[in-house]
Amino acid sequence: MLRPDPEHVDLLILGAGWTSTFLIPLLEKHGIQYAATTSDGRNGTIPFRYEPESEDEGQFRRLPAAATVLITFPLKGRGQSSHLTKFYGKTHAGANPNYIQLGATSIWKGESWQDENSPYDAANPRAIAEDELMAVARGAVLDLAGLYGGARQPRNWVDRVVKSKAELKAKGALHLIHGKDVSRAIIALHRSFTPGKRWLLCDLHTYDWWDLVQDWAIQVVRDAEENPAQFEESQVARQKELLSWVGELMEEEGVRALPRDTPLLGRVLDGRAFWKHVGLWPSQGRVG
Repeated sequence: MLRPDPEHVDLLILGAGWTSTFLIPLLEKHGIQYAATTSDGRNGTIPFRYEPESEDEGQFRRLPAAATVLITFPLKGRGQSSHLTKFYGKTHAGANPNYIQLGATSIWKGESWQDENSPYDAANPRAIAEDELMAVARGAVLDLAGLYGGARQPRNWVDRVVKSKAELKAKGALHLIHGKDVSRAIIALHRSFTPGKRWLLCDLHTYDWWDLVQDWAIQVVRDAEENPAQFEESQVARQKELLSWVGELMEEEGVRALPRDTPLLGRVLDGRAFWKHVGLWPSQGRVG
């Protein structure tokens, strides 16, 4: 870990999971001193398992003081944000860190354009904890669109979320953010912190599920025609079925071309404000 001073770091990552595979290399590139935790202390991390009912300060005492504490795991409901920040504060007198919580854009439910100032589901357990963090510690929240990058690719989600034509019909917009851009956003917020502010983070693209499913299916069918030995018959049949569903739905719903017009996609996300605030733009382009 890039931790020359074990007592103090610039950024403490509570929960070094998938996001950290992109974040840690970027921290090292920028020379940002960091420490990270995992539940079992693997790969040189600090063992830490957050237990919201525990009054034991021991786990927190193992953590270094930090200018910014990044919470990657979900806090839920009332009390957890207060509990975590209280115990970190008690065991790190004078540290006064900035807290960043990673959340999810699913708290916005409106069937139209949504941005960081739009009404959200205030009864959502994660939203409750985020609101509490902003209230008790003046924390900031990055609510993330669908995460992708590395082995996590949206085209691999299709079989899980589209098992029938009816499920495909119900699919509207998809919003994404690459792990590299999540990491850039975290560092940017660390450097240009916004106390008590919730942000909506996406890659500034609105994807149409029908359009993506059609495009990915065409790619597989075309590749299978050129290299049939590399594909199973059932795999090709599945892609042809998806293509048929898209075509049938376009006819049934009067959709003349893909991607569909925005009003037909339901909830759509406007993530411009965060990128404007930090003076950056997403780096990864459209998903393929």
